[in-house]
Amino acid sequence: MRRVWKSDLTRTKPKTLIPDFPNLTRVTHTRTPLQGPLNIASLIGLFADKHPESEELRGKASLLRDELVGSSDDAGKVVRVLEEKGETFFRTYSNGSAFVELMKQLRSWPSVALQVLNWRRKQTDNSIPMTSEEYAKGISFAGRTKNIDLAVELFTEAANKSIKTASTYNALMGAYMCNGYAEKCQALFRDLKSAASCSPTIVTYNILISVFGRLMLVEHMEATFREIQHLDLSPNLSTYNNLLAGYVTGWMWNRVEDIIRMMKENKVQPDINTHLLMLRGYAHSGNLQKMEETYDKVKYHVNDKEIPLIRAMICAYCRSSITDRIEKISALMKLIPENEYRPWLNVLLIKLYAQEDWVEEMDSSINEAFEHKTCVTTIRVMRSIIATYFRCNAVDRLASFVKRAERGGWHLCRSLYHCKMVMYASQKRLEEMESVLNEMEDSNFCRTKKTFWILYKAYSTWDQRHKVEKVRGLMCKNGYGDPCDVLPS
Repeated sequence: MRRVWKSDLTRTKPKTLIPDFPNLTRVTHTRTPLQGPLNIASLIGLFADKHPESEELRGKASLLRDELVGSSDDAGKVVRVLEEKGETFFRTYSNGSAFVELMKQLRSWPSVALQVLNWRRKQTDNSIPMTSEEYAKGISFAGRTKNIDLAVELFTEAANKSIKTASTYNALMGAYMCNGYAEKCQALFRDLKSAASCSPTIVTYNILISVFGRLMLVEHMEATFREIQHLDLSPNLSTYNNLLAGYVTGWMWNRVEDIIRMMKENKVQPDINTHLLMLRGYAHSGNLQKMEETYDKVKYHVNDKEIPLIRAMICAYCRSSITDRIEKISALMKLIPENEYRPWLNVLLIKLYAQEDWVEEMDSSINEAFEHKTCVTTIRVMRSIIATYFRCNAVDRLASFVKRAERGGWHLCRSLYHCKMVMYASQKRLEEMESVLNEMEDSNFCRTKKTFWILYKAYSTWDQRHKVEKVRGLMCKNGYGDPCDVLPS
């Protein structure tokens, strides 16, 4: 397998070029669970070179952050705090690490961070020039807040000051990537390749891999990986995670396994994002054994922060045929908060409990659907519910469900009423069986040959001869033939 993988991804060519993908206008993607670990927050640290952050630096930044946040209601006060304490702080760390650390700590207060960024840009007039790392952090912040115009403005401002580095390019590429501007991201990559002052880094290629993976352009993604090896760049954990994300998004499970093997061969230790991607992939591919093994490694994180993954695991169990799937699903459902209700999952559980004849659990899920005004419009689900009530001989539950379904706008079908008639007839509740005919008319369901056959069988079973003859007459009148001679269709 290893040899096949290398022949696919690592073969080199005299000139390996990443293919263009023109005619891609702005692509807007909702962040679904299939997307990988690269979001704008995790990318921020990749756009700039790492600084050895000391406890002293973090401590000073924390004190300044607290004062700024405490003054956030007054813009003038924020400026005064920056003038009194920020200027000295930034001068102390001339490499820009003070600004980078402060912006990192202000991630939860974007309005304050924007004020700090604007103030810092003005300080260039006071002989405190911004470094490339500070511009990269500012561009990343703008991308995270979906302010692409500001990101481009900062990049242009840095370029006009002859500050063109791989970190500023990477920051803007990342901002484009996370906001759905795939074509602009690749155009900027081409500019970086032709730049005289800097060249692409492994971070640059990691961003490209993520872009192509999100668009499910697997050939482009693999071409990018080949170019990494052609340039003798060393793939890192982010490279492998982005490849994993691309293959999981494209549901290419064999490739997922290949990446995991490659990481082991290259002694690259997986992180939490790697395991979350693996868990996602195993859940969607139905590999329950590996899904459970991976879940055991990261359940402390998944249970608190990854509700979409819990739902993915529930779906995997629903598709399986293991004997204890309902018990495992019930345990996972307890981890989902009430405010994380999803109609599709509610309907999926209704169908599951119906298939297993778990009437109490099915009724509970049906009640939850009605409470959330969820409307079931799938005939297959409705028939599963009907069949469960029939097999469990729960006609009163069925009758209650039909009334609520009528009021709730659920998809009604004639089978609902026929089933009620058969079940009432089996219990010799003939008057209630006959009342179902009126219910059918109220719901605009006409009587069919099957309707008359149900009546005929019921009256025949309970020796209602005069009604049997009446039904025979109606069947002949409607062209259904004499039931003594015709079998039900």
